[in-house]
Amino acid sequence: MKPLTTWILIADGARARVLENTGPGKGVAEVAGLEFADEHLRSSDIMADKPGRAFSSAGEGRSAMEPSTDPVQKRQSDFARRLAETLEKKRRQKAFDRLVLVAAPAALGHLRSALTPQLREAVSGELAKDLTKVPNPDIPKHLMGVLAV
Repeated sequence: MKPLTTWILIADGARARVLENTGPGKGVAEVAGLEFADEHLRSSDIMADKPGRAFSSAGEGRSAMEPSTDPVQKRQSDFARRLAETLEKKRRQKAFDRLVLVAAPAALGHLRSALTPQLREAVSGELAKDLTKVPNPDIPKHLMGVLAV
């Protein structure tokens, strides 16, 4: 019988990597070619210009115009969408049987909304924690309640 392959996505809003576990006691190994990184930017870095100004509908007053979306949130959402697209492609190729999502709380929310229904079915556990800076050998002890590593 073929062992179940579980992929563990470790992500935040701009970095991610995928680890693989093939059963209890096997530990985790990094999946080659599945490291992702966007540059961490603040809103002020993304929006270099000052917001525009608009005239009031009544009177001669002017006020600043606010952007319709937070640029940092938009970048994080786009990053999560790209991750989900890659994972869906790998799911269709049968590269893994189960998926565990480990991400910072905000990034986990973006990931959940970006997953396809089929990919959602493959998710066997979630952990709302940012482990992107934790070395791979230390990851299993953080997954105790989510996965038998």
